[in-house]
Parts: sequence; C-alpha cells; structure tokens
Amino acid sequence: MDINDVRGLGTIFALIAFAGIFWWAYGSSRRKRFDDDAQIPFLDNEEMPSHDDKDRSK
Repeated sequence: MDINDVRGLGTIFALIAFAGIFWWAYGSSRRKRFDDDAQIPFLDNEEMPSHDDKDRSK
C-alpha cells in the first residue's frame, strides 16, 4: 500500500462523509425543524421558545 492508495481511501471517506451530511441536512424528517429554525430571526422576543422552562422543572 503506497501513498496513492491512502489518498484514494481518504477521498472515498470524504465522499461518504459528505453524502452522509447531505442526507442528514436535507432529510424530510428534519424539514419542519429547519423551517422553524429559519424563522427565528423574524420572531419577536415574546414568541421565542424558552429552553429555561425545562431546566426549572427539575
């Protein structure tokens, strides 16, 4: 195994990682979450979801 084999394996690994990230980002099961997150800059402060409420109930 020489350096060109290692480079080829690295390229294949990078392609698989890219495809996995692409699948994760554009998967239909996460569409609603990403659409909701995209609207956050346009919400008023009163409409912002608070994550502190979960911590206070413990």
